[in-house]
Amino acid sequence: MAKFAVFFSYKPETWNRMLMKPGDRPAAVRDLAASVGGSLETVYYMFGDRDGFVVLDIPDTTTAAAVSIAVSSTGAFSHLETRQLIAAEDLPAVLEKAAGARESYRPPGE
Repeated sequence: MAKFAVFFSYKPETWNRMLMKPGDRPAAVRDLAASVGGSLETVYYMFGDRDGFVVLDIPDTTTAAAVSIAVSSTGAFSHLETRQLIAAEDLPAVLEKAAGARESYRPPGE
């Protein structure tokens, strides 16, 4: 499973609907993740440029893209940004590959 953080901001009309009829948003996200073979790790709301974020375990990037498109298509969000997460214990392998790839890379203009 791959882990993804999804940052979101609701549209004002979405907040209005939630004020008028509060619901269990984590349950809705949990159901969505389960429908594609994944799971919900956490949901947080926050102050600032974004209204919140969720962390999901999803089988692969294709499935994560499908989830993002499905959620975006509802029109409830003014911003939706999905980022794949890299666990700290996986960073050494990533850096090793990066070091090898850097030897083959030519910067622009060279």
